[in-house]
Amino acid sequence: MNKMLKFGALALTLGLGTTLFAQEKDEEQPVYHFTETVNVKHTPVDNQGSSGTCWCFAGVGFVEAEILRQYGKELNLSEMYLVRNAWNEKVVKYVKMHGLNTLSQGGEVCDVLYMIDKYGMMPESEYTGKVIGEERHMHNEMNEVITGFAKSVTKRSNGKLTPTWQKALPGIFDAYLGEVPESFTFEGKKYTAKSFAEAYPISSDNYVEIASFTDQPLNKPFMVEIPDNWTWTPAYNLEFDRLFEALDYALEHGYTVGWAQDVSDKGFSRKLGVAIVPEKPESEELWTEVVKEKTITAEDHQRAYDNWETTDDHSMLIVGIAKDQNGTKYYKVKNSWGEAGPYKGYWYCSESFVRLHTVFFTLHKDALPKAVKKDLGL
Repeated sequence: MNKMLKFGALALTLGLGTTLFAQEKDEEQPVYHFTETVNVKHTPVDNQGSSGTCWCFAGVGFVEAEILRQYGKELNLSEMYLVRNAWNEKVVKYVKMHGLNTLSQGGEVCDVLYMIDKYGMMPESEYTGKVIGEERHMHNEMNEVITGFAKSVTKRSNGKLTPTWQKALPGIFDAYLGEVPESFTFEGKKYTAKSFAEAYPISSDNYVEIASFTDQPLNKPFMVEIPDNWTWTPAYNLEFDRLFEALDYALEHGYTVGWAQDVSDKGFSRKLGVAIVPEKPESEELWTEVVKEKTITAEDHQRAYDNWETTDDHSMLIVGIAKDQNGTKYYKVKNSWGEAGPYKGYWYCSESFVRLHTVFFTLHKDALPKAVKKDLGL
């Protein structure tokens, strides 16, 4: 996931109790009225800036919510500490694959879990990754430098790979993201990145990816064939309706869910903070009134994936369930574009949108219904 989006003018938010409003142009005529029915505890919205690291912001938000759920501790963790380690892993893998593996700033929510397992974690206050004089993350030049370096190594200009090329990588990361402290003091106690992670254990072994595709055997793990799955992580294939029953079960039992999905669809409104699948996409009523949506089937979802209409271009965190004034079901989603949009960084994505554009979910194994866990052998 490496979506970077610019925003135009944003609609005004009106709120009363648990009811939220979205409007287009006329501030006296709200279009969507949302009432939240489930809201899982989570940490505040963050901002990925001009970086393609939504996967890390969604993943860190997921881990922060898990620490809050399991240990009652609200932390603000460093995304860039994990990003630099993931970049290092990507470059090494790219070279080992003779330049034939994905090399980009994108990734998946599960990558955060893998990086914490291997490298630990640290608070944002100890490693912001902002050392080039910008207030927000600006990664374009760094990404080009890293990519150029990796491609140069695979050319083997000396006739072979040098034994020292990996020693040059940390210098690039240090220049653009800052040097990593060997230790730090947090709330009066001294830690390393590894010992800090050990203080709030989050093991990737406790988490799982679930998806639904008609060309894969049910209840079996399969390789999720998307460009940013550079770790080659498998997901369990559930029957289509069962996948979304599992999503609801997790949210209703206090678990947030990492979401890999597509936001390039015209039904994703940056202005209104709403995502839908309109039955008539070219309707004049679109975004001026609540329109009828398509009913999405497993075949629709598979077709959208096969035709590249559903791609892995973004990652977000699902934190709740809501309904609009007509009773249509939506999911409350925490984004990583700062407090943008009428809901200050949150989006409301209809059930139809989620059913059409989901690639896979990441969640704790205990967030699955018992019958699903049994069928998957977990």
